[in-house]
Amino acid sequence: MNREEVLGQFRTAGALLEGHFVLSSGLHSAVYLQCARVLMDAKRAALLCGALAERITSELESEIDLVVSPAMGGVVVGYEMGRQLGVPSIFTERVDGEFQLRRGFDIPEGARVLMAEDVVTTGLSSRECIDVITRLGGDVVAASCLVDRSNGKVDVGVPLFSLLGLEVPAYEETNLPPELASTPAIKPGSRGLK
Repeated sequence: MNREEVLGQFRTAGALLEGHFVLSSGLHSAVYLQCARVLMDAKRAALLCGALAERITSELESEIDLVVSPAMGGVVVGYEMGRQLGVPSIFTERVDGEFQLRRGFDIPEGARVLMAEDVVTTGLSSRECIDVITRLGGDVVAASCLVDRSNGKVDVGVPLFSLLGLEVPAYEETNLPPELASTPAIKPGSRGLK
C-alpha cells in the first residue's frame, strides 16, 4: 500500500482528526490518528496489517516467533500482526505505571519477537515494551507500527517498520503555538486527560 492508500483508509474510517489533541506521550498536536477507528473494521485491519506484515517479511532477515504489543493501543494491531505472520501474539499492560505481562502470558527464552504498536510518536511506550520483552528473555528482532509520527526519526533500539510515516509537529504544553493554545485540548486515546 502506498501513502495515499493508507491515509485514505484513515479518512474513510473517520480516524484522521484535526483540532487540538493531547497524545499518549503528553505532547500536544493539531492532528490525531485514531487507530482504534481504523482497526474496528476487521477487513480494514487485515488489509493494513497484511501490508505491514508483507513489508516486514520481505525486508527482515530474521524469523519471528511471537508478537508482543503494549496495551491498550497495540492490542488489536498486535493480534492482527500475529495472525498475519502466523505466530502467537500477547500484550503487556501497565501495572503501577510500568509494563508487565499478565494473564498467564510468558515469553519463551530466546524467542524472536516483533514488538507491534499502533502509533509511535516519541517511542517511549515501544522502548518500555521492548525492555520488558528483553528482561523476560525475548530477542526483539524488530518493532512495527501502523503510523510513525516521527517519520523515521525516533529510535526504539531495533529496526522500526511502519506502514505510514508522517511528520506531524507535536509540542510540549508549555510551548504551544497560538492556534493550539487558544483551543481546548481533548485526548481521544486510551488514557484520558487528568
